[in-house]
Amino acid sequence: MPIDAAKAVAAEPRTTEIHWGHKDVQLYHLGLGAGAPATDPAELRYTLESRLHVLPSFATVAGGGMGVVGGLSAPGIDVDLAAVLHGSQTVELHRPIPVEGRAVQTSRVAAVYDKGKAAVLVLRSEAADEDGPLWTGDAQLFVRGEGGFGGERGLSVRQECPAGEPDHTVLRPIREDQALLYRLSGDRNPLHADPEFAERAGFDRPILHGLCSYGMTLKAVVDTLLDGDVTRVRTYGTRFAGVVFPGETLRIRLWREPGRVRATACAVERGDAPVLADTVVEHE
Repeated sequence: MPIDAAKAVAAEPRTTEIHWGHKDVQLYHLGLGAGAPATDPAELRYTLESRLHVLPSFATVAGGGMGVVGGLSAPGIDVDLAAVLHGSQTVELHRPIPVEGRAVQTSRVAAVYDKGKAAVLVLRSEAADEDGPLWTGDAQLFVRGEGGFGGERGLSVRQECPAGEPDHTVLRPIREDQALLYRLSGDRNPLHADPEFAERAGFDRPILHGLCSYGMTLKAVVDTLLDGDVTRVRTYGTRFAGVVFPGETLRIRLWREPGRVRATACAVERGDAPVLADTVVEHE
């Protein structure tokens, strides 16, 4: 059995020293489509080092995204990347992420669930620097074909779709080369670049990283409803409901609620096919 659930959960957490600088932050933001128009003061906060702030979703790639990579290489885990799909992602910010930083990141397999035809890995990563905790991230990964081992099924919590018309709707085009640029921030899974690998995984062409859509949606929330202030974000979670392809357009719908924003994202060119669901940004 490629996944030994008991061994994976019991394994000692993996600790890695990570560091990042303004170039890493800028590359990440550019991979989300930031910088258009290039001279827009609102976009310069994402691209110009003298004005730079850090979108909280950068936590998913800081240090090359070693939190998820460390989980997939944990004892008891031996899976084919072509069978892995990102199910959900949550990031909790304990304080704003600095533009230049060095931290210790601890990663572990928090749980393994048996969904029958698939296994679900819950990977938890926590980062802290000399001043204390920075963020905690939880990623749920579906591994197709690895279920049926008799483990706990786990909870399946779906939120009701927000009622009424959204307060804002934002369109975000995805460049043809966006996955190629985004993967330079650390996620080199060939599913997002190699047509032959994508076909083996069941897709007719490479797909965009789910975490790229995740970051694009958070940027839309910050820019549209949080006055461009990244420090107001406290937690950000989503469920990956479907794929989006480079060259398509994201339609991001936003509902404002007390202390939080709810969102959905869909692919315009495929009849608003769902991309992100159960999306919540809690903020100050």
